[in-house]
Amino acid sequence: MRIAMLGSGFIGRFYADSLLGQRSKDEIVSIYSRREESARKFAEDYKVPHATTDMLAAINHPDVEVVCISLPNNLHEAAVLACCAAKKAVLCTKPLGRNAAEAKRMLEAVEKAGIFHGYLEDLVYTPKFSKALQSVQNGALGRILWAKSRETHPGPHSEWFWDKEQAGGGCMLDLGCHCVEITRSFIGKDIRPMEVMCWADTQVKPIDAEDHAIALVKYENGAIGQFEVSWTFRGGLDLRDEVMGTEGTIWINNFLRTGFDMFTTGKGADYVAEKAESNSGWLFPVGDEINDLGYNHMFTDMLRSIENKQTPRESFYDGYVVNAILDAAYRSATSKQWEPVQLDIWRGQTGVTSNKDQQEYDADHYLIKEETTHYGAKKLILKHKTTGQITEKTV
Repeated sequence: MRIAMLGSGFIGRFYADSLLGQRSKDEIVSIYSRREESARKFAEDYKVPHATTDMLAAINHPDVEVVCISLPNNLHEAAVLACCAAKKAVLCTKPLGRNAAEAKRMLEAVEKAGIFHGYLEDLVYTPKFSKALQSVQNGALGRILWAKSRETHPGPHSEWFWDKEQAGGGCMLDLGCHCVEITRSFIGKDIRPMEVMCWADTQVKPIDAEDHAIALVKYENGAIGQFEVSWTFRGGLDLRDEVMGTEGTIWINNFLRTGFDMFTTGKGADYVAEKAESNSGWLFPVGDEINDLGYNHMFTDMLRSIENKQTPRESFYDGYVVNAILDAAYRSATSKQWEPVQLDIWRGQTGVTSNKDQQEYDADHYLIKEETTHYGAKKLILKHKTTGQITEKTV
């Protein structure tokens, strides 16, 4: 595929490394940057034949088939609408919009234009997540009760992230979009999110937006999603997921502590890993950062889906749902109450009930718990089906 990259910064370079290194048959033919020197440097580094500070010139370049948006959040909508006008397939970095209203307009625009649209949510493409999701979908954990995702680090790289107007929010929009889609995937993307309870505050950074947030998301089937996000965490980039079901549990550590530990005085050390705060002492490098963060698998899915005329795993619709959940979280952080998730467009199941199945022990009792004690006895905790009385029985 012949690609136009919009944005030459941190994420644009991550994307370029993956696009040019994974399938080995795709090409970036145009680079747009708001700064001429940045466009020239990107073009030089990645051997891109066309560099410009005119976004429309990059999108409308005759060789371009696919447009990849790696711009600040406030520029996503204009770029998407330009792709719609040019009838070019579009891939947009997360979050899709600064809020659900923006995301909805972008979703409706690409669908009306009939163009391919992919939502670049790399953390649902990491090898560990993909394996865990397959296990969950195969029933290894039984009915999913709770899914939790945590992303914390000392803060983003570029100045626009710290500007509430440009970014649309703070760490909750920047990091929570990852966490919401991770937990939503484990619970089931066809299960409707109903309401959110959120705490958010600005604890450390001198900014108008939040730098720390924790939230619970209730789903229609009774499952709970949870996210923890922060720009105040010291020690690097911490990415962890947990899933709990009636038949099992999964813990995932994607970054920071992955079995690769290194000590150095700093001599000869340079880049260690994304968001690493030091290049000396005990460090936690990542074996293949682009692959381990999901970029390779994400772009393979996106570009193959374009070629095969299929919907990718993550589309603008997913980005819209994520934005709607985060909108509810922001409202809750202000109201200090559960806030409903307002979804004008919902394409999943409806009327799902909570399946609180109870394990039967005998004709008269349900089994609450079975255990073997430290002194060798087998103990059962039972509930009478009619009276509700709780008893214990040693067998």
